[in-house]
Amino acid sequence: MTARTDAQDDIISMRHKPLHLLKYLDENSWLPGPRANLTLVDAFADVAPEEIIWQLCGSPDEFRRLCGAAALGRLHLERPDDPAVVARLTELAADDNWRVREGVAMALQRVGDASPQLLLKLIDGFLTGPSRVVRAAVAGICEPRLLRDPAMADAALDACVRATARLHAVPFDQRRHDDVRTLRQALGYCWSVAIAAAPERGLELWRELEGRAAGDVDLTWIVNENRMKARLQRVLRS
Repeated sequence: MTARTDAQDDIISMRHKPLHLLKYLDENSWLPGPRANLTLVDAFADVAPEEIIWQLCGSPDEFRRLCGAAALGRLHLERPDDPAVVARLTELAADDNWRVREGVAMALQRVGDASPQLLLKLIDGFLTGPSRVVRAAVAGICEPRLLRDPAMADAALDACVRATARLHAVPFDQRRHDDVRTLRQALGYCWSVAIAAAPERGLELWRELEGRAAGDVDLTWIVNENRMKARLQRVLRS
């Protein structure tokens, strides 16, 4: 059994002192600044009481909302059939704040670490949502540690294909919307992660993507961004 961290112990000690816990999160968020304290976010997601998680999911503060979003992964593992958890995850996946959207990706990866099949079910639902929710799906599954399982690597490729098709279907005059650009940004690195995990099938799909990119500036951008990634360059050279 993994030993508890100091941050986990601190949070547990304040379980019944919500104001103290909120102050602790605020003082140790590392914000404003270039990086949020993701170690603290993980500790909160591990042990925070459920009532505080729900409270933070609706907070106007970005770090508090980030913590709440990441912790929803644990709640989903505990109650996979609770539609309220999935609904809130989906809502936060479309949040205007990018840190909160990263919190959702962390939640999905937490689910994938414990239950790959449960993650695949979540991803399948997310891929039918709006652009930012689709982005959460590919960002969530395209995590190298999750793709050591060949079935998960295949699922990541499938997610990239579906997400790219969604982007390709958006009319050109709507491509500059922020939510569509957010999806494009994720596809600019997720393809290389998925291909590196499953190179044989990945390269077949990559060649298809290169062919479809002709005449589409956004698909061309995705191809060029991934081609610059060292992990894809290694696969292309092999």
